[in-house]
Amino acid sequence: MPSNPFSSIFEYAAVVGALTPHTGYVSTAAMERVLEEKIRLCDMLEEIADSLPDNIDKARCLQISSVLVPVVRSTHRYEEDVIFPAYTSVLADDAMQSPLQRLRSEHFEDECYADELTEALLAVARGQDIGNAEALGYMLRAFFESVRRHVAFEREHVLPTIKAAYR
Repeated sequence: MPSNPFSSIFEYAAVVGALTPHTGYVSTAAMERVLEEKIRLCDMLEEIADSLPDNIDKARCLQISSVLVPVVRSTHRYEEDVIFPAYTSVLADDAMQSPLQRLRSEHFEDECYADELTEALLAVARGQDIGNAEALGYMLRAFFESVRRHVAFEREHVLPTIKAAYR
């Protein structure tokens, strides 16, 4: 991990937002980077959850709140516009349509939770009383654990299939 993970996240948020829709070639390196950055974001959210209630870094909350929604939305757009069509095109049958629908549903849920987390992190960054630190910790953990499970599925099923097809 770079010494300043935010420089990577900010750079990444700008780059992934500029990725283009599927053009026939799929870069598995780009997909791996997308998944890596999602995990990096989860790690940063876990650090915040672990610091509750007394050692919270307000500057870090502000930084994460500024990239959380853009990173989540842009990575989901990339997956849905580039990765999922490539994955579907190499499947022998429609057997994986149900898991892809589940992944799309998880994208929607994650984006809603990212909005809520952004509001909560901004409140903390502004010095507002956390109130129920346990509830905030639960909210953070529910989000990053869900994202980690989602990424694990993509690493175990989607990425290998695409790698095999696009060698």
